[in-house]
Amino acid sequence: MDAMNKIAIFVLAVASLAAAGIHPLTLRQAVTLALSQNPDLSLARLDADKAREAIRVARDPFTPRLTVGSGLAYSDGFPMSIDGSAPSVVQARASQFIFNRQQTLAVAQAREDARTAVFTANSKRDEVAYRVASLYLDAERAARVGELARKDVESRQKVLETVQAMLAEGRALPLDEKIAALRAAQARQTAANLEDDQAAAETALALALGFPAEDRVRPVAEERAAAPLPASEEEALQQAVDSSQNLRRIESEIASKKLELRGAKAARWPRADLVAQYGMLARFNNYNQFFKTFQRNNGEIGVSFQLPLISGSGVGGQTAQSEIDIAHLQLELKDARNHLASDLQEAFRAARRASNAAEVSRLDLDVAREQLSVDLARMQEGRLSLHQVEEARIDENEKWVAFDDAQYALEKARWDVLRLTGALADVLAKP
Repeated sequence: MDAMNKIAIFVLAVASLAAAGIHPLTLRQAVTLALSQNPDLSLARLDADKAREAIRVARDPFTPRLTVGSGLAYSDGFPMSIDGSAPSVVQARASQFIFNRQQTLAVAQAREDARTAVFTANSKRDEVAYRVASLYLDAERAARVGELARKDVESRQKVLETVQAMLAEGRALPLDEKIAALRAAQARQTAANLEDDQAAAETALALALGFPAEDRVRPVAEERAAAPLPASEEEALQQAVDSSQNLRRIESEIASKKLELRGAKAARWPRADLVAQYGMLARFNNYNQFFKTFQRNNGEIGVSFQLPLISGSGVGGQTAQSEIDIAHLQLELKDARNHLASDLQEAFRAARRASNAAEVSRLDLDVAREQLSVDLARMQEGRLSLHQVEEARIDENEKWVAFDDAQYALEKARWDVLRLTGALADVLAKP
């Protein structure tokens, strides 16, 4: 029975791996794919499409509306009205706004809201590019460091075996063996944790690219040139202000609120509507008994004028609300500009620190590699033991991890600068 359970578990595991798709992608391919099918970006684009359709809704009253129906009824005595019209066999009504300042401004506001939605979608585009690039870098780093961790496991195991041999010969203490075993166990634990980190990063990257949760996106080994940065902080700040979709969004919201304010005030303006009506009348409604003449086909067309004299307190309240919203957005715009400048300055400082740290880690790695070469030569001359060489190899491995971490931090810091300047998506997605 236990054997059958093991077989069933094995079959399920194989089926699960077969069902899960692994997508090897370069960074450019991953970002390009994310910009076309990322769920958050797709939702933002749908919101932009919905905002564009709202323009048609706002313009609808300015297009003619025609309804055809019947007001058929039997009359006993004087023919009274049905929904405001005389009883008729067939009736048709048409209406259209000719002059309505409030609705005209509502159309303009809908257009501005559509622009706001586009700026929001573009801002989401930059966010998605940075998030996908960061996840890609996380998965790439986990894979590289995981490989180094597996090498560390091999070295730790060799050290343990050497200490065990020395213990058997009486040249080491039992404590030395326990310490070596602990170091080997810790190395295995680190390697296992990094495998989990890699799986989690690849799954998160797959979700960001619109793949199902069972899939993984695996980074492809490639040589990438350093991302080009602006020549100075001043140039970067100007670039960021000019291209910031968040600032454009807030400015567009302010323009929309100003149109809303004008629309609220326009409620006091006169309006003119086109009206037309047709009715086919019948004698059984007693028209010939109560009116001098009877005509079967009747129609009218004209313009309805309305002049608001007393608009009530609602207009003043709506006007005050719009003015408050405008003041709120203007403060938000100022705060957003200040934060953009502050974030960009900090991003430049972080990039400089990361560049210095990367240079130090490279030099540290060069020293460790040179030391390992020296120790290998000494071991061949019989002047150094295998245990000591493996310790040097472990130290070199740790320097490789530190170097990889420094390169990871540097690349991410440079991407952060490009994200703030609005150039990241284009830089990462370009061929």
